[in-house]
Amino acid sequence: MVRLKYRLANLQGVGKRERQEDSFVFVNAVDERLLNERGLFFAVCDGMGGMADGALASQTAVTSLKDSFQRIDRSGDMAVQLKDIIYKASEEVEKLIGGDGGSTVVAGIVYEDALYFASVGDSFLWLLRDGQLCRFNREMNVCHRQYMEEIRDGVIDPGDFQELREATALTGFLGMRGLDDIDCCVRPLPLRENDVILACSDGVGGVIVEDDVLSALSSGTEQEMCTRLEQLLVDYSVPNQDNYTAVVVRCES
Repeated sequence: MVRLKYRLANLQGVGKRERQEDSFVFVNAVDERLLNERGLFFAVCDGMGGMADGALASQTAVTSLKDSFQRIDRSGDMAVQLKDIIYKASEEVEKLIGGDGGSTVVAGIVYEDALYFASVGDSFLWLLRDGQLCRFNREMNVCHRQYMEEIRDGVIDPGDFQELREATALTGFLGMRGLDDIDCCVRPLPLRENDVILACSDGVGGVIVEDDVLSALSSGTEQEMCTRLEQLLVDYSVPNQDNYTAVVVRCES
């Protein structure tokens, strides 16, 4: 069977903050044999500013995720195992920081030309396919929680909760005490030639509008995509621009 090939790139910057609190990781990104045999792993972790050591939280998370990925059973249910390794990463962060800080995460496993994904917090996961951009994960914040509660209560036209006090406050993150919610796939998504996966912190996804993300991911090579995303952040020039991190995975035959 002929497998897809995967071309990878990333971007990262401090923005207008004092230091970098995002972390990211690729596993098996260089060795094609290992990628085909054991799968590709990627993750972006955004340490929470304003709480205890966000940089330490995100670094601890990516280290735990990387180590756990190396030990997963490739014959088992990859979706369940991805969820398990994220819970383990959360436990490691909580053990180190004591529940007073944490990190978001968006992570994926590409195995046998299919994508398994999971997230906690407000980072972003997008797929570009056939000119259409689709976001795969949900935000875990006060605004989204209120929105979903109205839907569950049968409200056909849920309200706009953007103006709520602390609307963007996270309701889930790695390292929180009692984390019990991970947004994850149940079945893998089969990948196709020319698909583009973008995983990023909210310093990218929470700033650049989707039409511009679509344009950037349609701009050539994977490195050119990252360059375009970074230029957009410069052009937007938002006050107090957050740290920004993104990884791009482009599928080709």
